[in-house]
Amino acid sequence: MPPESPLVSPTMRERLGKWTPWGPPSPPISESDIRRWAIASYWNCVPPRLYWDRDYAASTHWGGIIAPPDFNPFAWPISRPHSTGDGRTRRRVNGGVQMQFGVPMRPGDRIQARSRIEGWQPKSGRTGDLLLVDFAHEWRNQRVETVRITVHTMVYS
Repeated sequence: MPPESPLVSPTMRERLGKWTPWGPPSPPISESDIRRWAIASYWNCVPPRLYWDRDYAASTHWGGIIAPPDFNPFAWPISRPHSTGDGRTRRRVNGGVQMQFGVPMRPGDRIQARSRIEGWQPKSGRTGDLLLVDFAHEWRNQRVETVRITVHTMVYS
């Protein structure tokens, strides 16, 4: 069991290690989505042809256009404040991310995601108590192939 902290809510304790249900799938990924993501990611250089040139991509071992590994089909989430589950809203900042990549995303893919709290670690900072919380996220495509496993560390105060 992770260490105790006054920043850990009962809801967090309850969710520890438990996967959420698979969420609804993303809209189908389009070639245009991939091309625009690649342009933005490689700005102000020409992105690799694998991400936008259909004829070139067809000649590679991938057999067609694939998305860059960091592509996010959920890039436009609805904004809402983070709730601890006990009615309080907390400040949070990104404390880092680790990613493992599976099969590449392709045009037509619909991605589903699930998440869980992996654990937490209380720390003391200049402004008081902090809580580093690790959230695991798993993405898979409609063929039930793993696309990405990510662990985000969020720092709460």
